[in-house]
Amino acid sequence: MAEKPKQRSSPKAIKFLFGGLAGMGATVFVQPLDLVKNRMQLSGEGAKTKEYKTSFHAVGSILRNEGLGGIYTGLSAGLLRQATYTTTRLGIYTILFEKLTKADGTPPNFFMKAAIGMTAGATGAFVGTPAEVALIRMTADGRLPVDQRRGYSNVFNALVRITREEGVTTMWRGCVPTMARAVVVNAAQLASYSQSKQFLLDSGYFRDNILCHFCASMISGLVTTAASMPVDIAKTRIQNMRMIDGKPEYRSGLDVLMKVVRYEGFFSLWKGFTPYYARLGPHTVLTFIFLEQMNKFYKKMFLSD
Repeated sequence: MAEKPKQRSSPKAIKFLFGGLAGMGATVFVQPLDLVKNRMQLSGEGAKTKEYKTSFHAVGSILRNEGLGGIYTGLSAGLLRQATYTTTRLGIYTILFEKLTKADGTPPNFFMKAAIGMTAGATGAFVGTPAEVALIRMTADGRLPVDQRRGYSNVFNALVRITREEGVTTMWRGCVPTMARAVVVNAAQLASYSQSKQFLLDSGYFRDNILCHFCASMISGLVTTAASMPVDIAKTRIQNMRMIDGKPEYRSGLDVLMKVVRYEGFFSLWKGFTPYYARLGPHTVLTFIFLEQMNKFYKKMFLSD
């Protein structure tokens, strides 16, 4: 019996485009949570005292000191990050996933999904690191005294000034922990999303619709948050650090983790868990829902017989 041919697939350029647009659309909704997460991770840096007691305290402080618009600080950097990082990672993931799907439609197994996710994530992280550096600095600026703020007006101003004032290589500062975080996030997020979606569909209680995508995304977001937070805090602090007497505050991501544990306690590695999941959960949900809907629309309009 002849094998059933694979379904027609959208062009590679469309996969990359839809991946980026999905991530950017989600960022518009969750940027305030990203801001709070970054502030929480920097709170109490190198000291026992914490700048923000809770996520709600951080939100109140930001609104009080920086106004309503303050919660969207760094949005331009967040959008550029998605345009680079998410476009690359979801595009590569989708292409590899389809290539490794068997002719009869059987998807790759869990471990293969994880490997695809790690490859896509590491590549996307390298491409997106400059925007990530700008995002961390812009979201952190408001917590500093006025005379110490960097005062970037937008992401492009940030990238130009970083290059001019600190050298072009600074735009890739923290690239290693950023890529390490991406490997953890994508192995957890993309693989757990695909696996959760497949499990829900196989259960017979779900159909391939928005409810299924939502439930799979929330499961994926929880797994990803727990797995990636320690690496994320290392990335955040390295990208925000300043030079002290000509020397960097941290030597490496491992140095960050050791100092966090020593000065702030072991569980501070998960500092900002609530805003991180509150951001990652909805961002994961919205990204995959947007991506699924755009793919369905494209297939209906251009690939249907």
